[in-house]
Amino acid sequence: MSKKFLRENGMHLSWLLALIATLGSLYFSEIMHFIPCKLCWYQRILMYPLAVILGIAAVRRDYKLTIYVLPLTIWGACISVYHVLLQSGVFHESATSCGPIPCDVDYLNWLGFITIPMLAGTAFILITILQYLTYRATK
Repeated sequence: MSKKFLRENGMHLSWLLALIATLGSLYFSEIMHFIPCKLCWYQRILMYPLAVILGIAAVRRDYKLTIYVLPLTIWGACISVYHVLLQSGVFHESATSCGPIPCDVDYLNWLGFITIPMLAGTAFILITILQYLTYRATK
């Protein structure tokens, strides 16, 4: 991506990803009635503010907000990766330590590997990359 494209659209693309992830998680819980586990809640806690923060940053063209966004996206990506590894059986966690809904429950499994934590992790990672590249393009 060119620097000009990133300067003009990087924040908007990041906001769009955060908005899609937020609306997707609400769809899964409110429409499909998938009950979120503890790790899903942690990911939501980190993603939902991004939809607001990045929306404001995109409208104001405020590239300094990247410093506030990156900690949220990096922590969210780490939790998502752990959650994916937990669901795939690499890690094992007792059912009681994750709350009333076990964190290894797999509500969604598209193509044998696309799960809800993988979708969230992909969003976190893409937003991280976009924010970093956008920040670099503005310097």
